[in-house]
Amino acid sequence: MRDISYPPVILAAKTAFRLLGQRIVMTGTEHVPRRGGVLLACNHVSYVDFIYGGLAANPSGRLVRFMAKREIFDHPVGGPVMRSMHHIEVDRGEGLASFHQAVDYLRAGEAVGIFPEATISRALVLKEFKTGAVRIAAEAGVPVLPVVLWGTQRMLTKDHPRDLSRGKTIAIRVGEPLHPTGADPVAETATLKSAMGDLLDQTIRAYPPQEQPPGSWWLPASYGGGAPSLEEAARMDAEEKRRRAERKARHQQGD
Repeated sequence: MRDISYPPVILAAKTAFRLLGQRIVMTGTEHVPRRGGVLLACNHVSYVDFIYGGLAANPSGRLVRFMAKREIFDHPVGGPVMRSMHHIEVDRGEGLASFHQAVDYLRAGEAVGIFPEATISRALVLKEFKTGAVRIAAEAGVPVLPVVLWGTQRMLTKDHPRDLSRGKTIAIRVGEPLHPTGADPVAETATLKSAMGDLLDQTIRAYPPQEQPPGSWWLPASYGGGAPSLEEAARMDAEEKRRRAERKARHQQGD
């Protein structure tokens, strides 16, 4: 697959990381194979996760094709950029096309990135997983690598202002590969979520304590932080979905 824009984008991102004085701490990147199809399953805590999630494969010299919602591809600037990097457009109402495209990419030996939670977790811990990740990996016959990101939520996430101040630690942890068969997608998804949950716990506990003091909004409630619980976050998600549906209805009526 020919890549003209992706390498310069990576270079620009790394330059931005340096300008922001960020400390990127990566663990387990040796699990990313240097060749062959592989699916990276990442947790989702911020709007910039796909940028940092791709770093997990960088030491292996891989470029990750992320599955991202259609709205990003509809943007007049973001859309062409995403397509130039061969990311995969996902229509949440009809995901069959993106499923097959991801499988085709993996069978062709590409690295594909997916967010099993589908949307950002306001609770900052793992929310419900979709079964798409294990079904795609099983169909393509490739391993799934659990990947956890931490610290990206401090930059740009839901319900909080953007913060591009210097000196943040961004932690990226990659776990050992899982090999879904597709025999029981629900059980295999539970296994993936458990593996990612363990990685997330390790990552939060290893994060510099001075950067996440008790009560911090970017720390989960279960760790003494100010983030909403999973139940509270679910209510907020439902309210956001309701407001989005109302805006869409008003827009359609205006047409």
